[in-house]
Amino acid sequence: MALEISKVELHVKENNKEHRTDDVTVKRLMVRRGQNFKITLKTNRQFQPDTDTLIFTAETGPKPSEEKGTRCVFGYPKLTGAKKAWTALVQESGRSSMTLAISSPADASVGSYNLYMREGSHTTPQSITNMVLLFNPWCTEDWVHLPEEAERQEYVMAEEGIIYRGSADRIGPLAWNFGQFEEDMVDICMKLLDMNPKCLRDPAEDFSARCNPIYVGRVVSAMINANGDRGILAGRWQTPYSGGVAPTKWSSSVDILRRWYKSYYSPVKYGQCWVFAGVMCTVLRCLGIPCRVVSNFQSAHDTDKSLTIDEYYTDQGVRPKESHDSVWNFHVWVEGWMKRPDLSGDSTYDGWQVLDPTPQEQSSGVFCCGPCPVKAVLEGHTDLKYDIPFVFAEVNADQVIWMLMRDGSKHRLHTDSSQIGQKISTKAVGAYRREDITASYKYPEVSKKERLVFEEAVRRGNEHKPRPELPLNPPALKLEITDEKESITGQDLELSLLLHSEHLQELSVQINAQAMRYTGVPDSLVYREEKDVLLQPKQDLKISIRIPFSLYGTKMCWTTAV
Repeated sequence: MALEISKVELHVKENNKEHRTDDVTVKRLMVRRGQNFKITLKTNRQFQPDTDTLIFTAETGPKPSEEKGTRCVFGYPKLTGAKKAWTALVQESGRSSMTLAISSPADASVGSYNLYMREGSHTTPQSITNMVLLFNPWCTEDWVHLPEEAERQEYVMAEEGIIYRGSADRIGPLAWNFGQFEEDMVDICMKLLDMNPKCLRDPAEDFSARCNPIYVGRVVSAMINANGDRGILAGRWQTPYSGGVAPTKWSSSVDILRRWYKSYYSPVKYGQCWVFAGVMCTVLRCLGIPCRVVSNFQSAHDTDKSLTIDEYYTDQGVRPKESHDSVWNFHVWVEGWMKRPDLSGDSTYDGWQVLDPTPQEQSSGVFCCGPCPVKAVLEGHTDLKYDIPFVFAEVNADQVIWMLMRDGSKHRLHTDSSQIGQKISTKAVGAYRREDITASYKYPEVSKKERLVFEEAVRRGNEHKPRPELPLNPPALKLEITDEKESITGQDLELSLLLHSEHLQELSVQINAQAMRYTGVPDSLVYREEKDVLLQPKQDLKISIRIPFSLYGTKMCWTTAV
């Protein structure tokens, strides 16, 4: 008597719980690669492994192909000559049912799969289910495997978090709802992958490449912004925010992703760096790639890979608006956890990778950044993939101050190697507090090791460019500006300027206060004062400064820092 299968039980609730996706749904099968899930077949008689055969087919993408790894035929007993891929093993077998454990390989493409089955004597397969396959940080063979359970709970499972903003001396937490387990998030994230230009050009190749978290991370980085594709967020760094939502009004990725999906993939207005990063963290965690949001204070934007940030001032002490390089009060990106066997035969560059979805500079013609190994940034290995010179400059560039002379020439005043990249921050594991991870990006400032790494970064990344000039001798005059009291919006600013000289000096001191966006773009002058002073040798001179709110308040932008 031929074996007949009357019913297939998917054990969705149990399987999803085992695969830690039951917070998403218990209505459809959603599993992680490299890990068993079970199905039970109701049969007309007991399965006989000597004579009976079950043949399964798993397919993903519009053009499934065994050659590209998007189609796999497997069976029980194991098919002769079948490649190491999906597997089916019997867990229990009875007179009228059998339970099988099915597993995908740990390097299967993530995405939506159709699973078919037929009994060996039949030629027509029957559809079992449409299921979702995700990355698996719990699987040791998966490239995104994260060893510590506490970190998996934080960087994959946590739906709430903190994004840090402000300035190095005033870091402020912003509560953010990632919401990656909202039931519609998986479909939205899969659609995001489907809408990327690489998929639209060659879907067969794109679906095949979705086995690789390096590829997926780079695609997501490009699709979070809407520059050059049908991405999620349009960026805007100045008012007005007409036709959209001001970036500071967002506090959740969920609303943004739903708006994009429901608008048939029109960009949501508007985002800035922390919004881009928050949304990307949601997408990566949803797909199963461990992810955390990282904030860098005094963050450099180096446009020419020189690893220096050039700031220009007039002889009146005012910064003109024209400048390619800039220093942002803060900048926010994400880190994704994955192996990097494309860079090294060992685990040298495995671990946290910078992925930055904010559209700053193009990478291979696309507005994306990363994945960039944090370990490569630490050691100055700027000749590796991807975008390491740009990230290295963000956290460790030298800042060069120039004076623009009236005849058009420029004079280098000072080089500072310690101001860029301060208090690099992320939310601590299992706690609502800030964790400083600066040491994972660079060695202590002004240390010998830090300078050696900088020279290594210059050598590796700028072989055909002139080497940055060495720092000048210590300046003859030292200046320091400090707060006399805490600066509170709506009140006058009370500051002090401290001057110190090794020699007797008679000076005319020009004090200018200039508004500036958090991205480092200078705005108009709000305060100006000039004083003649006599500095005694080796003594400090303090000048008190008061800037009335009536002068600077009109320049405050209530949706970005100034």
